[in-house]
Amino acid sequence: MSILRNRVRDHLLKQIHKGKLEIGKSINLAELSRTLNVSVTPVREALSQLEYAKVIRAIPNSGFVVPRLSKNEAMDLYGITAQLEMMALESVSFSENEIARLRSQYQTMSQATNSFDQLKARFRFHDELLLNCGNMVLVQILDNLKLRLLFYEHFVAMDMDFHQLMMNQHEAMIQAIEENNTPTACLIVKMNWMAVLDHVMRQIGNST
Repeated sequence: MSILRNRVRDHLLKQIHKGKLEIGKSINLAELSRTLNVSVTPVREALSQLEYAKVIRAIPNSGFVVPRLSKNEAMDLYGITAQLEMMALESVSFSENEIARLRSQYQTMSQATNSFDQLKARFRFHDELLLNCGNMVLVQILDNLKLRLLFYEHFVAMDMDFHQLMMNQHEAMIQAIEENNTPTACLIVKMNWMAVLDHVMRQIGNST
């Protein structure tokens, strides 16, 4: 069932990314079930997961809607994510094979042919960063936060200058990890999330 739930969740995120789910418009559960040819149960599960992560909002007697972006929320989310990911990364050690996986995911980022795949590949890179983090409570909190961040970032993913900046910063992360320089890797992680926040804030400003 979780596979179907994730399929529905990814579909909704992609629809938001493409602008096909408008802000304030209700999400039709039955129509979504028919479109994806799944029962309403995984659809409800996916909607509940996205509502918990505040990607969508439950409205009494109206179902779920895509909420309007908030600069204050974006600032809080990115600040918290940067601090928590730094904390998690401090406890992670990397073998040669794990560094090779980071390199492989970096290549996936560079070879992505559309903005949504670029976005997913970058988030997957950050998952790989924390793959060996022993604090599973911290990892779960970060997973929920990043689900909300994915919602914000669909506004900036089309910017190729932004994508190149991300590539440069992720290359720098790998180099610091290869040098066993965890403090520098953590600093670059923070700089990375703050750079994303800067782009998101400007895009929110341009859309209001």
